[in-house]
This record gives sequence, structure tokens and C-alpha cells, in this order.
Amino acid sequence: MFEEDGKALLILELRRGGVTDRRVIDAMERLPREMFVPEGLREQAYENIALPIGHHQTVSQPLTVALMTQALDVNDRMKVLEIGTGSGYQSAVLSPLCRRLYTIERYRELMRGAEQRFEELRLTNITTRIGDGSMGWKEQAPFERIIVTAAAHDIPPLLVDQLAIGGVMVVPVNDGRDEHDQRLLRVVRTEDGVETEELGITRFVPLVEGDEP
Repeated sequence: MFEEDGKALLILELRRGGVTDRRVIDAMERLPREMFVPEGLREQAYENIALPIGHHQTVSQPLTVALMTQALDVNDRMKVLEIGTGSGYQSAVLSPLCRRLYTIERYRELMRGAEQRFEELRLTNITTRIGDGSMGWKEQAPFERIIVTAAAHDIPPLLVDQLAIGGVMVVPVNDGRDEHDQRLLRVVRTEDGVETEELGITRFVPLVEGDEP
């Protein structure tokens, strides 16, 4: 009952926070977020807060997940790239909304946990890779959509190169104005370059280049 009540309140908070896409609301309503947080924090699973998952990483605040997914404007014909699998929560929200999801995580232990959750939830359209997310996944490019769940210093040029023309990337960018907060950008690749729209201020862990030490 606690989980049901908590989820109902969270969904109400998402709507109040500007989430209007019914598909996003439905995906998050169906998903048991308690699976994606450490056991000792499960009572907080339906609070609208980010929670630590180890390796100095977090599972993102549900409102942030919902707004980023909504901004991505994905449909079931699209191939999507996710940078930063983490616990797999954002992946599990995206999975029913797209044709195929490719997701990259730097930390092997986090990916093992995420893969187990995908299997338990029978999310069969997710392909995983351990590695440096800033490099993208060139072999599977182009992608119609790319989502980055860690803060980059700028719009990552290699990821732009892997976007289809007309494709959309949602990425938090730390431009040096504030060491903690970042601008959340919606980037559209055009024939001539990119068009960007600022969606607001957010807070993510940094996008770390290189493989796991």
C-alpha cells in the first residue's frame, strides 16, 4: 500500500511539474522504481529525489527522467542511444517507447545490476555495452535519438556525429557558470549543424571520459 500511495503521489507531482506526455506517465507508472535503488533506500523510491547507487553515481530524480524522456519525443520506430545506464531506470522507462535501445555504462558492476533488472522485467529490446560513453556507439549509428544522463562540458561532437539528420539529443551541459548545476539542452541535428533549446537547470554527476579504472 505504501508503494501504491507513493507512486500515485509521484505521478501527481510529475503532472504538476510539466509532464504532459501520456506515454511517459504510463511507462513510469508501470515501472517499479524500488527495483532500481539500493535496498536500504527503497522506502524513498517514490520520492521525487535522486538517490545514490554506488560508484559516486545516482538514479535520477523521477521528474528529471520524465522531462528528459518527454523532450526526447521518441516513438516505437526509433533507435535510441543512452549514455550512462546506471541502475537502468531511465533505460527501463525508454524501452517500451522505442524500437531498440542501446545503452553504455562505464562501471561494470552497475551494468551487471541493470542487466539483471532488464531480464527480470523482460525488457528484450535493450542492448548493453561497457565503455566510454563520450565515444558513443559508432557501429550502430546513426541514432534517431540520444539521451545523455551525465553532465558534459559541452555538446559532445562525437555524439552529434552519430545523430541522424533531424535527430534529437537531450544532454545536460556544464558550461562553467556553476560547478554544480547544468543547463539541460535539447539538440536537433540539421543539414547545417545543430539547433539547441534550453529546457532549464538540472543537476547530474559529470560525464567521465575513458574506461573504468
